Amino acid sequence: MPKTDEDIAQGFALGDESCLAAAYRRWGSLVFTVAGRALGDAEEAKDIAQQVFIGAWRGREGFEPSRGTLRAWLLGITRYKIADALEQRARRTRRLEAAATTEVGIPRAGDAGPQVVIDQLLIRDCLADLTSGQRRVLELAFFDGLAQVQISERTGWPLGTVKTHVRRGLVALRRRLKEADGAAQ
Repeated sequence: MPKTDEDIAQGFALGDESCLAAAYRRWGSLVFTVAGRALGDAEEAKDIAQQVFIGAWRGREGFEPSRGTLRAWLLGITRYKIADALEQRARRTRRLEAAATTEVGIPRAGDAGPQVVIDQLLIRDCLADLTSGQRRVLELAFFDGLAQVQISERTGWPLGTVKTHVRRGLVALRRRLKEADGAAQ
């Protein structure tokens, strides 16, 4: 079992899985904390931490212990994953706004009747209540037309995680819409 940071880095670079586990134990919470602070979402931070370690392991041949520490390399990957997540969040927001006004044929709030405005607000609120993972997979499924396997490939998440996010997200949306429908009556 590697004990020092250098031992972990050397073993990691050589493909020693025990060093991957040691690296995760040593720096996993740091990666999660950095991602959580940057994104403001614990679920998304968990996903980022998972992506960082999976990506680092798959790309370990690019890590050279002589050029820097494994900790710094992992934090560099984390920064790139955070930037990607923030860009994807901005793209999703732009797509949702465009879909709500033009693609779906729903008039803008200023041009719409009261029920259309209420429906738009309800759907936006329902999506906002989902975890970032649930929201992301549902948007990829419905707005981009991706299958769960394609979502898994695009996000780098395991297929089981994608399926869980879809199922829980749909259950939460259904429950929220029923509550809203019941309150309206």
